[in-house]
Amino acid sequence: ADAFFLLCSNVVVRYVTILAPSDSPNTDGVDPDSSSNVCIEDSYISTGEDLVAVKSGWDEYGIAYGRPSFDITIRRIRGSSQFAGIAVGSETSGGVENVLAEHINRYNMGVGINIKTNIGRGGFIRSITVSDMYMEKVRKGVKIAGDVGDHPDEKCNQNAFPIVTGITLKDIWSVQVQQAGSLLGLNFTGICLCKINLHGVTGSRNALWLAGLHIL
Repeated sequence: ADAFFLLCSNVVVRYVTILAPSDSPNTDGVDPDSSSNVCIEDSYISTGEDLVAVKSGWDEYGIAYGRPSFDITIRRIRGSSQFAGIAVGSETSGGVENVLAEHINRYNMGVGINIKTNIGRGGFIRSITVSDMYMEKVRKGVKIAGDVGDHPDEKCNQNAFPIVTGITLKDIWSVQVQQAGSLLGLNFTGICLCKINLHGVTGSRNALWLAGLHIL
């Protein structure tokens, strides 16, 4: 289970240590879901899945609830995971905007930064900034994907396309990266990568970017 699953406003999570075995399923560290004015800082998180994941509802249920996550700050977080360090999604049907993650240190990671959604989600992901992040021993540095996550049932609207725009990743430094990153999805605009230094594993043939944007 998630250590902190937030559905609220005006919350500070500070000076906490969250530990779960690296092979434990469904053990996110902190998940602000349909929440606003949240600060997560000065903490150590080592779990089996995403360390911090911002969400806002699942498919038609999130669309009906209509409560976005916004004004969320994540800073000075350390830790490790086989999944993502900083994640947005994949359940973002109510919308996610104005997220700042900065001064993050990660090691032994699956994916450093993971922005993820899927057809049927609807909603939006916008104005996301990740800066001043250091990673060591990472399977994939950056992943932005539009084909991630399952659906709660068969009622989801396959015409509900999520909008992903205004993503800024800057001052990212990593060593021992197996693959630099991938951008695979739909309706992605305004993606800014600035001062990204992802150094591959010696001898690796996969330390490249994989990109493909499908406009439907």
